[in-house]
Amino acid sequence: MQIVRNSEELAQARVSFDGSLALVPTMGALHAGHMALVDEGGKRADKVAASIFVNPAQFGPNEDFSRYPRQEEQDLAMLGEAGCDLVWMPSVADIYPHGFATTVSVAGVSDRWEGEARPGHFDGVATVVAKLLLAVGPDVALFGEKDFQQLAVIRRMVRDLGIPVEIVGVPTVREPDGLALSSRNAYLSDDQRARAVALPNALKASRGTIVGGGSVGSALAQAKQTLVDAGFLKIDYVALVDADTLEPLDIPQGATRLIAAATIGSTRLIDSIAV
Repeated sequence: MQIVRNSEELAQARVSFDGSLALVPTMGALHAGHMALVDEGGKRADKVAASIFVNPAQFGPNEDFSRYPRQEEQDLAMLGEAGCDLVWMPSVADIYPHGFATTVSVAGVSDRWEGEARPGHFDGVATVVAKLLLAVGPDVALFGEKDFQQLAVIRRMVRDLGIPVEIVGVPTVREPDGLALSSRNAYLSDDQRARAVALPNALKASRGTIVGGGSVGSALAQAKQTLVDAGFLKIDYVALVDADTLEPLDIPQGATRLIAAATIGSTRLIDSIAV
C-alpha cells in the first residue's frame, strides 16, 4: 500500500497505476462502514485508493473540527488489511493553498435538512469532493448511504460539472442493535449509546407505518416522540423525502427515503433508510 501526502506524490503514484481505480474519500477515524466502501471499490475497479482529510471547510464555527477523532496509525492499518492500494493524506495547505478563492455550491438538493441545520456545510463538502475527484481521477467513487443528502449533493455536482466518475452509494453498516456506524459514536457515553438506538428504531417504525398505508404525518410525529422519550435533546428533522430531489413528501411516491438528524448529549447523529 502506497501512502502519499501531497499532490506531487499523488500524481506520480497515479501515473504508475494501470487499469481502473476506485476512490473512497474519508475524514479518517475509520470503522467497518468505511471498510465496506473499500470492499465494494475492490469489486468495481482494479485498484482502490482512499483519501484521509479532515476538511475544515465543512465544519461550522461551533462544530467539532478541533476534537474530531484523528487516528492515523490505526486508520492506515485498517486500510492495509482491507487491501487498499493507495492512501492520500493531504495537508490543509495542499487542498486549500494560500489565496484559494473558489467554492462549489450545489443549489436545490442542498438547501433543506443538513443545509438548514449546518449553513455552508455542503459548500465545503462539494468543494473538497470536487478537488479530490479531479486530483485522483478515479473511475468510480464510493460513499455511504447514511449521509444520504451528501450522496445526493455529490451526484448532482458530478452530473452538473461533467466530472467523468461513477458515484456509488453503499448501504449503511450498522451495529447488531441497528445503530449506524459513525466516527462520532465515539463521543457517546455508555448510557447515551444505549439510548441512541432509538434513532434507527424510530425510522424503522415509521417505515412500517408508511408501507402499511398509514399517514406520513402521523408516522413522522411518532418518530419524533420516540426520540424525545429516549432523551434526544434536539431534533433537527425527521422527514420522508424524494430520493433524488430530497424534497419532503406527504404521500409516498416513487423512490423515497426517511432521513433524520437529532442530538443526544452533545453528539449529533444522522441516519436514513429507504422506503
